[in-house]
Amino acid sequence: MKNVYSVGQVNRYVKNMFTQDFFLQKVYVKGEVSNCKYHTSGHIYFSLKDETGTLSCVMFAGQRRGLAFRMKDGDKVVVGGSVDVYERDGRYQLYAKEISLEGAGALYERFLALKQELEDMGMFAKEYKQPIPKFIKRLGVVTAPTGAAVQDIRNISYRRNPYLEIILYPALVQGEGASQSIVRGIEMLDEAGVDVIIVGRGGGSIEDLWAFNEENVARAIFDCKTPVISAVGHETDFTIADFVADLRAPTPSAAAELAVDDYRSIVDTLGNYQERLHRAMWNRVDLMRSSLEQYRLKMQYLSPESRLREKRQHLAELEDAVRGSMEGKMQDFRYRLSIYLERFSGLSPLRKLNQGFSYVADDKGNTVTSVEQVKTGDCLMVSVTDGTIEATVKSIRKESRDNG
Repeated sequence: MKNVYSVGQVNRYVKNMFTQDFFLQKVYVKGEVSNCKYHTSGHIYFSLKDETGTLSCVMFAGQRRGLAFRMKDGDKVVVGGSVDVYERDGRYQLYAKEISLEGAGALYERFLALKQELEDMGMFAKEYKQPIPKFIKRLGVVTAPTGAAVQDIRNISYRRNPYLEIILYPALVQGEGASQSIVRGIEMLDEAGVDVIIVGRGGGSIEDLWAFNEENVARAIFDCKTPVISAVGHETDFTIADFVADLRAPTPSAAAELAVDDYRSIVDTLGNYQERLHRAMWNRVDLMRSSLEQYRLKMQYLSPESRLREKRQHLAELEDAVRGSMEGKMQDFRYRLSIYLERFSGLSPLRKLNQGFSYVADDKGNTVTSVEQVKTGDCLMVSVTDGTIEATVKSIRKESRDNG
């Protein structure tokens, strides 16, 4: 009896066969790109063809870092990946993990192997990256003495800071001995005491840029005590030097902009700071002057001289008040005294004497008011207005008078 299988069972069986074939798990295929489509999801669908046939391929978005250029129809490429069966459609295809232009496949494989090795050693770790200093005075450049790269670096650097000193090490950037030349340039500029080193060149093929993928160059950059900016090729070109450098610039021109601060902006910033400082100082001076004036007025009010003047004025006012009070009292006393004098004037003996009365006393000065106080022959003293009369009593006559 014949065995009958479903389509899914057959597709699954074939898929298992592909999975068990280790040859198909990592294979490199070269051919010409056709039907290349960049999907909105980030996946890339394309076909590889040659004179013998066509192979469907897909590169998922998560593997796009394995593609260092924008692929298009007609490109001759080498695709590395695994061959597997897509069960739903029952067709097999190449699942790409890395794509390089044909002719550069072996070099690209070396590039990935060295990159992985150095990454495992920690040479790309962020904690080893040195910060690029601001306001540098000396810039070191390792590149070819001729070409657009060095001219771009010079033009942009001097435009941003005309006082900058640039030290160029004329290195070989491709061909035999290029990596050794680049290493010598990095070491010499590091010993020269520059602030930043730019290592780079203009764009080119992977073969042209290969000197910057050599391990000795990577180690020279890693061991360099001076911060290094890599500027190799164009924005889409990546080399080992880019990963190990302290900062990667997409182009030599961008490297100059990253390394050299704009002198004019610095001058403008300092001018703004100076203006703000002057304004703050004058505001502070005005505030202190106002505060000092307040203290002066307060001290003037609290000064001993001022207090003495106030006390002297107060004392003068008190003196005037006392004098006025005394004069008032004296005036009152005078008035009262005049009243007393007027009152006592009627009782004055002199006034009585002036009215014809006299004052009689015996020879001992005792007042004589009665005839019983004297006897015949006694000496009496009679005081009148203008003097005293001494008399002798000859006779005494007692008379009765009404005192009322």
